[in-house]
Amino acid sequence: MITVAKKYKSVKPDEVKVWFKAASVNDFPKDGGACVKYKDLQIAVFNFARLNTWFATQNLSPEKEEMVLSRGMIGDHKGTPMVACPLHKKLFSLVDGTNLNGDLDPIATYPIKIEEENVYIGFAD
Repeated sequence: MITVAKKYKSVKPDEVKVWFKAASVNDFPKDGGACVKYKDLQIAVFNFARLNTWFATQNLSPEKEEMVLSRGMIGDHKGTPMVACPLHKKLFSLVDGTNLNGDLDPIATYPIKIEEENVYIGFAD
């Protein structure tokens, strides 16, 4: 059986072939996240206003396979921007997806850019 989590694969900036226009910057809460859909993937987009930067990850929490990461609290863990899963408080790096608790596989991350007040997410397909 293939799990939902296997659909998600991190994309590095040099692997981007498609820039998906997710939404206007005004559609995302400051210092919070929201979910957008790309094909059959749910992507969590975070407006980390305190750092004046944006992040995109899979929305799927790997522990229970629930689509909830966009509702997680963002913050800093020893200098690393992170999101805490709202279900189990597991911490994931917004930079590279590493599980900062060390007990789960990393989550997928995606390049993000802002152009003309729109949020774009990079995909390899």
